[in-house]
Amino acid sequence: MPTREFPRFDSFYQHAVARKGSPEALDALLPRPSAELASVPDDRILAAMARCLFSAGFRWQIVDAMWPGFEAAFLGFDVPRVAFLSDADVDTLRQDTRIVRHGPKIVSLRNNARMMVEVLEEHDSFAQFLADWPDDDLVGLWQWLKKEGDRLGGNTGPRMLRIVGKDTFMLTGHVTKALIDSGVIEKAATGKGAQRRVQEAFNTWKQESGLSFGAMSKILACTVPD
Repeated sequence: MPTREFPRFDSFYQHAVARKGSPEALDALLPRPSAELASVPDDRILAAMARCLFSAGFRWQIVDAMWPGFEAAFLGFDVPRVAFLSDADVDTLRQDTRIVRHGPKIVSLRNNARMMVEVLEEHDSFAQFLADWPDDDLVGLWQWLKKEGDRLGGNTGPRMLRIVGKDTFMLTGHVTKALIDSGVIEKAATGKGAQRRVQEAFNTWKQESGLSFGAMSKILACTVPD
């Protein structure tokens, strides 16, 4: 099958540099993937899921300010302990003023801890599972998180991956607009086919530029006016 043609990534880069004023100013905005992803403890993976779950549709600043309470209420995000919270425990957490008292999200976090327990039956750590997932199939990992996890669809799963150090692009509004304007996709990439095309574009651009997926994602976003 012939490789699809996509715009050269350098055109996005030059546009982003022009908007930000200099290569140095643009470089200061770019995320750096972590080389230590495989060593991230499981409790920190679950904590990242909690941050993304409870911040979705809510103000990040409020969740950040309450974070010590989250750590205490969810037992340091110990995966087995959260996975085996009883319904009575969940009801208690619904009344816990140390956290955002959103019942469905509390249940979602328990469900995601249970999903992690299942993965840990076959893998040394959840971080190793994430690190081993092929970088040229990030959208496959997104789709896996959406299917096997709870409330990890949309940008929630990718945000969690970014937090723990997995190099991933993000389909934010700005990135999506840049992809549409350049003809890579016709509309928001919510379906598997469109996401595969986006992955193919990013794979092509990575070979061209040598940049990380996260850096390329940010550069695309910087081409779009706020």
